[in-house]
Amino acid sequence: QVQLVEFGGGLVQAGGSLRLSCAASGGTFSSYTMAWFRQAPGKEREFVAAIRWSGSTPYYADSVKGRFTISRDNAKNTVFLQMNSLKPEDTAVYYCAADPYRRLRWQNKDAYDYWGQGTQVTVSS
Repeated sequence: QVQLVEFGGGLVQAGGSLRLSCAASGGTFSSYTMAWFRQAPGKEREFVAAIRWSGSTPYYADSVKGRFTISRDNAKNTVFLQMNSLKPEDTAVYYCAADPYRRLRWQNKDAYDYWGQGTQVTVSS
């Protein structure tokens, strides 16, 4: 059973930066597509970014392109989300997710079998 644990959320002012981490255990991390999603109060969970098992070809939602960077360290079973130029509308609970089957349906939350518990990111104006 794969377990995912997110770290790094917090409160930051608009324009600031945060780095989220997601540590995986219990599976073959280096073979999984990994992604970040987020969910704001009263809204659907939405796709943020994804990265292939090899670390190549990251994929981003238009709303974060140019501000967020997803990366991974397969030696440490960890995926990261560097968030720069944060805006109040980035406020949400951020979740990491794993797709062991390489479905490549990046934005579809149903394509991910394992989820972390989430970490809160709050951006003040």
